[in-house]
Amino acid sequence: MKINKFLYFLVALVSLVFQTITAQSDFNKLDDKGRKHGLWKGFHPESKRPKYEGTFLHGKETGVFYFFDDTNAKSIIATREFNPKDNSVFTIFYDQAKNKVSEGKQVNRLYVGQWKYYHQASKEIMTIENYKNGKLDGLRSVYYPSTKIAEETNYLKGVKHGKYRKYSEKDGVILEDSNYNNGEFDGPAVYKDPLGNIVAQGKYVNGKKKGIWQFFENGKLVSEENMSKVKKVVKPKTK
Repeated sequence: MKINKFLYFLVALVSLVFQTITAQSDFNKLDDKGRKHGLWKGFHPESKRPKYEGTFLHGKETGVFYFFDDTNAKSIIATREFNPKDNSVFTIFYDQAKNKVSEGKQVNRLYVGQWKYYHQASKEIMTIENYKNGKLDGLRSVYYPSTKIAEETNYLKGVKHGKYRKYSEKDGVILEDSNYNNGEFDGPAVYKDPLGNIVAQGKYVNGKKKGIWQFFENGKLVSEENMSKVKKVVKPKTK
């Protein structure tokens, strides 16, 4: 009787080992040139929980890869869809509640085209950015949770360049209407309060206020100042 139980245990153990080896053989394979091929799965080093899974085609990622957080829930925190034709990757990042955080395209690990960012735990877009060769290029728009426009900034090769506008949420008043040149304020600028009354207006040159600037209260002009005048610097007296 004891021998039969031992044989039963031995057969069960061998069967379990065989099933494990067979299951493992279904992924993480190499082709005849030593390149990753077929389904691959990665694991977090300490917990050994799933980290990612996706398919390789002779060493090159193809299709959709899934990335998991290091918890028992194994929540998907990102997906990356590979397109071998143009070497692009469309990536979507998620929070642990499955809400989108951001999404967009990469080529050679550089951001390209339009990227979208979402308000926390919401389907509403917070920011839309445009990229070229990994740098902001073109219009960057920021939105309130109500979907109304909050800011519009133009970029060129990663720096602010061109028109900038900031809006109030309630009535869409342009609170700031200014310009940038190579990352610095340059050109006319107008500032308003939420009621649409002008608060200040003047001109920037190379990031500094120049010429006559006007300042208002409740829509009425209260003062003017020539910002081009050199202000005297009074040094403290030394004993």
